Amino acid sequence: MRAAVFHAAHDIRIEDVDEPTEVGPGDVLLRPFWCGICGTDLHEYAAGPIVIPTQAHPLTHAAAPQILGHEFSAEVIEVGSGVSTVAPGQRVSVMPILACGACFYCQRGLGHLCVDMACVGLSFAWGGIAELAVVPATHVFALPDELNEVQGALVEPTAVAAYGVDSAGVRPGDTVLITGAGPIGALAAVYAGSLGARVFVSEVNPVRAALARSLDVGEVLDPSSVDVVEVLRDATGGIGVDQVVECSGNERALQTALDAVRSSGRITQTGLHTRPATIDPMILAQREITYNGTWCYRLTDWPRIIGLIADRGLPVEKVVTGRIDAVDLVQKGFDVLLSPKGEQVKVLVNAR
Repeated sequence: MRAAVFHAAHDIRIEDVDEPTEVGPGDVLLRPFWCGICGTDLHEYAAGPIVIPTQAHPLTHAAAPQILGHEFSAEVIEVGSGVSTVAPGQRVSVMPILACGACFYCQRGLGHLCVDMACVGLSFAWGGIAELAVVPATHVFALPDELNEVQGALVEPTAVAAYGVDSAGVRPGDTVLITGAGPIGALAAVYAGSLGARVFVSEVNPVRAALARSLDVGEVLDPSSVDVVEVLRDATGGIGVDQVVECSGNERALQTALDAVRSSGRITQTGLHTRPATIDPMILAQREITYNGTWCYRLTDWPRIIGLIADRGLPVEKVVTGRIDAVDLVQKGFDVLLSPKGEQVKVLVNAR
């Protein structure tokens, strides 16, 4: 079968690999519909292997070369004996994180912090940019009729965004700044708006800024042309925003977050910084600012996120700016997303 396989930095190949030969008792065989290209995938392509193991992973025994893809929807083709949660023919969304279930964190309901955490499409035998994949039945969740396959592929990044917003403690009536309008920032803005918050988005890239405006969830500010902190203080009577969800992984944006949040406010770091950033801890102390990080999402959150998209009509599909075939993965996917021009925001891959 055809699959997108990571071999090394700048070496991703669409090639033939062996099809799954059997479905274990607790597993399901899937035929992926759509799979998103994630920022983690981009980091692996540009400078990897980083997360992808070069030696057998302690939990899954996987190692490069690795079939890519962890944000995907799929059709169930076959189920293992004893699997009753899904059936052949159903459309599902895949929760890709695998945890040991036995470590300190897993025993406390924090499987996303598992010391041996693995991920489908990064450190597992199968991935979503392939014609077939096998995953544990516990990791697939049926899509309701009102959700399409594109929305199903966006459950994973929506879960990341929602976890950041929830960790910031956003409530109805709060004023929230989202720094960065990439896929996670855009989805965070959509979710925060759905909670009844007043949302501001800071984004310098014109394509991403235009996308944020099209979502119609709040005011979009260009930090290269306006003083974001001054605008926010004017909008809040000089106090500052209640929360900031930092989604850019940019040091300048983090400084904006510190200056824009009110005393006793909260900043949640959801965007990943690929290099150290400098902050003044005295600011946190003097103004009693809470600064916390988020990593992925709670592993039990899939049914809730699917329900949010379906019941609240969250327009998550609007963050998609490109849809490509797997054969064009590198040229029209990875290379375009890594281009300084920033002409695409979220690209989905048709693996079929």
